[in-house]
Amino acid sequence: MYHQESKVIEGKARPRGKYPHYRKSGPFIFVSGTSSRRADNSFEGVEVDEMGTTQLDIRKQTRAVIENIKAILESAGATLADVVDVTVFLVNMNDFKGYNEVYGEYFDYDGPARTTVAVHQLPHPHLLIEIKATAIVQS
Repeated sequence: MYHQESKVIEGKARPRGKYPHYRKSGPFIFVSGTSSRRADNSFEGVEVDEMGTTQLDIRKQTRAVIENIKAILESAGATLADVVDVTVFLVNMNDFKGYNEVYGEYFDYDGPARTTVAVHQLPHPHLLIEIKATAIVQS
């Protein structure tokens, strides 16, 4: 029987439902869908001007998502190098280029397997991207 644990990480945005930031089972770490939401419930990659016009930046959001996943993995004793699979959810495939460029700053062809899908919406209208990841670490 594998040791299992689930954790909600202090200092990160609290999950919007009853689920953990990650679930560890044996050598596997499953990171729940992660966004650019900060602990104070604001979002990286979102700017609202004095007139209320909202600008959303896929590059900033992608970087923030990957950095959030990195921090979650570190709290579980892993790194981005341990990631073997990611699933990426984009609200608009027109954002693929910007997301893909930032993704390439973190991962190369020897990185994790990846699936990218378009979704109708994410849990907040300011979110352009969400990523879930699976990592493997040897105990």
